[in-house]
Amino acid sequence: MRYHPLSEADRNAMLATIGVSDVEALYADAPASTLLKAPLDLPRHKSEFEVERIFSRLSARNTSAGRVPFFVGAGAYRHHVPASVDHLIQRSEFLTSYTPYQPEISQGTLQVLFEFQTQVALLTGMEVANASMYDGSTATAEAVLMAHRLTKRRKALLSGGLHPHYAEVVRTISRLAEDEVADMAPDVLGAEDLIAKIDETVSCVVVQTPDFFGNLRDLTKIADACHENGALLVAVFTEAVSLGLLTPPGAMGADIVVGEGQSIGNALNFGGPYVGLFATRHDYVRQMPGRLAGESVDAEGRRAYVLTLSTREQHIRRDKATSNICTNSGLCALAFSIHLALLGEAGLRKLAKLNHANAVALAEMLEKVPNVEVLNKSFFNEFALRVKGDAAALVERLAARGVLAGVPVSRLLPKAGLDDLLLVASTETSTHEDRAAFIAALKETL
Repeated sequence: MRYHPLSEADRNAMLATIGVSDVEALYADAPASTLLKAPLDLPRHKSEFEVERIFSRLSARNTSAGRVPFFVGAGAYRHHVPASVDHLIQRSEFLTSYTPYQPEISQGTLQVLFEFQTQVALLTGMEVANASMYDGSTATAEAVLMAHRLTKRRKALLSGGLHPHYAEVVRTISRLAEDEVADMAPDVLGAEDLIAKIDETVSCVVVQTPDFFGNLRDLTKIADACHENGALLVAVFTEAVSLGLLTPPGAMGADIVVGEGQSIGNALNFGGPYVGLFATRHDYVRQMPGRLAGESVDAEGRRAYVLTLSTREQHIRRDKATSNICTNSGLCALAFSIHLALLGEAGLRKLAKLNHANAVALAEMLEKVPNVEVLNKSFFNEFALRVKGDAAALVERLAARGVLAGVPVSRLLPKAGLDDLLLVASTETSTHEDRAAFIAALKETL
C-alpha cells in the first residue's frame, strides 16, 4: 500500500496559504526545457531486494576511472587520495559533527575550519578565506554577487575561457536577481581582449586560469584595468593542484579568488559532493558569504576557536545577510585539509610538477599523431586537441577500445561550433603505459 503523509485537503490548504493554484506553479522559475513532460520510464514500484538488483545491473555498465587509461578532466580531476584521508574523515567526531553554533562544544570542528581557511588563503595568495562553499561554480556566482554589493554595480563580464557550467550558474543567479551578464565568445586560444570591454558599468570581470581550454592566463593587466575602472577581478580555477606550481591569483592582483577544491582529498564521486574555495582581501571581508572561523582566547586565556563572522540568514537578520548558503561542505573541506597537510608545501609542489610533466609527455606524443593538433601554447595538466571529425564520436570509439580519452567540447558548448575539439587531462595517476594505450587506440580509430 502506498503511503501519503498528507491528504488532498492538506495539500490544497498548503497551496492556498502560499498563494499558488497547484504544485506545478512552484516550478515557475525553472526553465521549461529542464522539466519532465512525462514520468521517467521506470517501474512504478519494486521491493527493496529488486531495487538493489536493478541498480547493481545499472552500475555494472559504468567504466570506472581506475579500470582503464583515464584522461577526463574539464573541471573534475582524478588524483590519488591517500587511504589515510578517508580513514580520518570517517572518525565519528568528524563524520557526525554538526554546525558549530555552540563554540564551547565545537572546538574541533572550528579548528578544522580555521586550518582549512589558512590553507586556502596561502594557496590563493589572499588575505582571508571563508569556511568553504558548495563547489566552484556556486562559489563563482557568490563572488559575482559580492562584487555587485561592493561596487554598487550590477554587470558582470565573463571571460570566454570560463568553464561553461560556472558561467551558466552565474547567468542563472543573475537572471533571478535581474543583474546583467556580458559573455565573451568561447576563447579557445586564450587570446580574447577583455580589457577593451571593461568600463565604469562593469562590477567585476570573471577570468579562469588555467582556463576551460587549458590555457594559462596572466591576470596582472586585467586586474590593473579593472581597478582603473572601479571594477573587481574575480579569478577562478577548477584544478586546485595547479596552485602548487603557478603564480597565485592574489599575486596577480585578483580581488576575489574562487574555485573547486575537489582535486585535493576528494574523489570524483560521480560529480559530487565537492568543496568550493573562496578567498578575498581583508578590506572586503564583511561582504564575504558563508562563515569565517577565527582564533580567540577563552575566559582562562587558553586558545579557542569561534565563528568570527557569520553572514548567513540563519545567524543574522535576512536583510543583513550576504548569502543563504546552508552548508560549508565540512567533510569535504576536512578531506581537503588532511590531504594538503599530508602533502605539505614541498609535496604539493612535487605533485604539481608531476602533473605538468605527465601532461607535457602526453602532448608531445599526441603531436606526432596524424590528424591531431595540440592547440595550447601553455597549459598545466590539461589541454585542447583539434581532431579529424567529430570529437564526441571519437571519444565513444575510444571508450569501446578501453580508453577514456577526454571530454568533447561540444558536450559543454553544444552551440559553439567546436565539434572537433577535445579536452584531455593527464594527472599523476596516468602512466607511460596509459599514454601509450591512448596513442595506439587513437591511431587505430583515426
